[in-house]
Amino acid sequence: MINLVHPIILLFLCSILSSSISAQNTKISVNVGVVLDMETSFGKMGMSCINMSLSDFYAARPKYKTRLVLHLRDSQSDVVGAAAAALDLIKNVQVQAIIGPETSMQTNFVINLGEKAQVPIITFSAKSPSLASLRSSYFFRVAANDSSQVHAISSIVKAFGWREAVPIYVDNEYGEGIIPYLRDALQEVDARVPYRSVISPTASDDQIERELFKLMTMQTRVFIVHMLPELGPRLFAKANEIGMMDKGYVWILTDGMTDFLATTNSTVMDTMKGVLGVKTYVPKTKELENFTARWKTKFRRENPDVFINDQLIVFGLWAYDASFALAMAVEEIASSANFSFQKMNSSGNISTDLESFGLSQSGPELVQALLSTRFRGISGEIGLINGQLQTSTYEIVNVNGNGERKVGFWTAENGLVRTLKTRNFNKYSTSNTSLGPIIWPGDSTFVPKGWQIPTNGKRLRIGVPVKTGFQEFVNVTLPFSNNDTTGYSIDVFRAVWEALPYSVPFDFIPFATSDGKAAGTYNDLVYQVFLGNYDAAVGDITIRANRSLYVDFTLPYTESGVSMIVPIKDDKSKNAWVFLKPLTRDLWAASGCFFIFIGFVVWALEHRINEDFRGPPYHQLGTSFWYSFSTVVFAHRERVVSNLARFVVIIWCFVVLILTQSYTASLTSHLTVQQLQPIITDVNQLLKYKENVGFKDGSFVEGILKQLGFEESQFRKYGSPEELYNLFENGTKKGGIAAAFDENPYTKLFLSKYCSKFIMVEPTFKADGFAFAFPKGSPLIHDVSRAILEVTEGKKLEDLEGKWFENEKNCPDPNGKISSNSLGLESFWGLFLIAGVASLSALIIYAGMFLHEHRNILLRSDPESTIWERLKAIFKTFDQKDLSSHTFRRNEIGDRSVVDVSVPNTNCPPSPSNYSTHTESEFSFQGTPPAERGHGNSNGQATEGTELEVELTFPTPDRPITYNNEQMENDQYV
Repeated sequence: MINLVHPIILLFLCSILSSSISAQNTKISVNVGVVLDMETSFGKMGMSCINMSLSDFYAARPKYKTRLVLHLRDSQSDVVGAAAAALDLIKNVQVQAIIGPETSMQTNFVINLGEKAQVPIITFSAKSPSLASLRSSYFFRVAANDSSQVHAISSIVKAFGWREAVPIYVDNEYGEGIIPYLRDALQEVDARVPYRSVISPTASDDQIERELFKLMTMQTRVFIVHMLPELGPRLFAKANEIGMMDKGYVWILTDGMTDFLATTNSTVMDTMKGVLGVKTYVPKTKELENFTARWKTKFRRENPDVFINDQLIVFGLWAYDASFALAMAVEEIASSANFSFQKMNSSGNISTDLESFGLSQSGPELVQALLSTRFRGISGEIGLINGQLQTSTYEIVNVNGNGERKVGFWTAENGLVRTLKTRNFNKYSTSNTSLGPIIWPGDSTFVPKGWQIPTNGKRLRIGVPVKTGFQEFVNVTLPFSNNDTTGYSIDVFRAVWEALPYSVPFDFIPFATSDGKAAGTYNDLVYQVFLGNYDAAVGDITIRANRSLYVDFTLPYTESGVSMIVPIKDDKSKNAWVFLKPLTRDLWAASGCFFIFIGFVVWALEHRINEDFRGPPYHQLGTSFWYSFSTVVFAHRERVVSNLARFVVIIWCFVVLILTQSYTASLTSHLTVQQLQPIITDVNQLLKYKENVGFKDGSFVEGILKQLGFEESQFRKYGSPEELYNLFENGTKKGGIAAAFDENPYTKLFLSKYCSKFIMVEPTFKADGFAFAFPKGSPLIHDVSRAILEVTEGKKLEDLEGKWFENEKNCPDPNGKISSNSLGLESFWGLFLIAGVASLSALIIYAGMFLHEHRNILLRSDPESTIWERLKAIFKTFDQKDLSSHTFRRNEIGDRSVVDVSVPNTNCPPSPSNYSTHTESEFSFQGTPPAERGHGNSNGQATEGTELEVELTFPTPDRPITYNNEQMENDQYV
């Protein structure tokens, strides 16, 4: 019994193990459709990459529950065929997703089918931006959107300074989808699209040639080509044939062709030499190298008859990553999804009836799984944001004889960069220095300027105004001749045209009616440029905001501003007090004060040691003033002996020298220069007294005057300097004007003829000067503006001004001062500051030395002495001679002698002639004054003179100098 139980248990265990193994080997098959053009090498390459992707995916993940089962349908390179294939896959096979189709036109209709059946459509090659505009949640693009590259293209255009570019694109949904984005990107860099060249995908070579010849007759030489490899090589073959691949041309390819350059044969590459291209960037990795090698081997084995270069293009990588992403998403929802269709009621018996197929039950879950899929594929980082692959980096390549050569990169963060390793995260670059060397069409290394005047095109039509006045600027004579158009503005234009680095033929066309009169205002002339009747407008045309709405202006070639012209009167009355005008009242007062102050300082410094500054008070006061004021003519004769006084006098003489020289120059100007005074100095005077004002006929100045508050009844128009002069002569009372307002070039011309009677005064209103007008976006603008700078910075413009405004040199500058001004204190306060500081410093030093020397007077300990008495003693001491000074010692010390003097008994000092001198040899001289020189004594009675004997000897220890006591008492001052 026991023997039978063991086999039963063993059989039971085997049964369980077998069931478990069978369950593990059971995989969920998920149908997936593939719609490709299998007759093309592109379709075969895509299918090969899809198969390898799924093989690699499941080989690395054998335990996954799901397996994608591919159902291939051939679209036969037809939109209807692609739609039929997708409809068959959805209705009959009930696929959960469709990979493909190839082109944007095919994908457009298939997306709608997928939306209706809830079947995700995953493309790896349909790149038109218009597909995203369908806003289908079931559309996924594992490929770069064509709109992602437009900023890379516009950065190239801006880097080389091209102002215009013509897109050449195929006439289908693929070609048209990028144009709105490209145009907007070019506008952001101030580049214009003057024309769009559309070529049918079925165009013959003759049709392509005719379109290219049409482009040759235009100025623009920058072309942006957006088409697929089937049409692009034919375009370049014809362009090379008719000479459009020579120097001066610029060709830029979108990635629609550059991504296929690796598969392009050498014959086609030879016709594309010098072309720039924007190419999808794929990072180089070991996984990519490994896959490329395996793919080449597999593809050659499966398609021995298909020619393809060794390089695998990016579309194959996207096909690989698209299949990989789909397999990941299906596996993610395998445990919860229902991979079946919900049947819908059929409205007919036709098998392809759109109402007959059902809805995919797994569609919504699969969409969410695809949106959340993130991984690093062989083409780069894969992440479908809103169903779109995000691309932020492109390569910039240059086509040469050996193929393509990388010259740089463009990134959304940094713009143009030479290498991706040198990214600057703080700056967006649009500089051509960020790119490597480029070989342009015609094997040229010089950057094409991007435009040129076609040799087989028309000459430029330059509109010039017809005018009767101010013909110094523009003078058109009739019958009209191109060479007879003259004037300052015309000569400036010719000089600028000669400064251009190329030759541009042109003809002057007068803006006139059939009878030779002006056809309108300057605004009308500018508007004709906007309408295209003229290629440019040249003349005395002012840059204005309203005109800039219709045309582009060059840099101005004249100065700007609107000024007021008024008559002048000569103030010939020279009054008797004209000598006071050179200096202002402040300067006169300051000078007088300083003269008095300097006199006081010198007196204070010299009083105790210099006989010239001693004597009675009125004598000392007169001497001080005399000495100070005599420095004006440097007639001071008094000798100063103090070093401090000498220092002060030197500084003061320098100040006086500057002051007198300036006074002399200003007085000369006041006496000789004509004193011209404007009759009207303020525009408010004109408004207050309702004076008439004038302006040039047709000028924008009328609008400025209306803004200031003038009424139209006050306006008087003129057409020439002579008419303006007549209006001034008549004045307001006789229907003339009191002032005129005009632009600076016109006012200078008028003043050059009548500079002795009129003057330019404030206010000056802002204006932008004269310039040349060109159509909006004209490529000539920048070159002409640069040429204007060359002319204005050189001597040429000065020569032209001398030619047309020669008389102006003989007139004073109208912008100069209208009269001589008086000199003010602000011009000399620095000198007065120096003199004041020097004088005060000397005075303070002297006072300090004096007080220190006589400090015993201030510090004596007499309790009965008040401060006032001490100060009186100090001042009394100051008034006395400083006998210790070297000046007095030199005068008093002479030969040793004794002098006997008989003088009256008076309080006055003796006369030097009353001295009796005794020498060492006992020689004596006795002198007795006459009786009439006697003086009354203190009682009022006359006394006879007493005899004073003074013995003077050289000072020695044993023979000092002695005086009688009576004389010492009488010697109060000298």
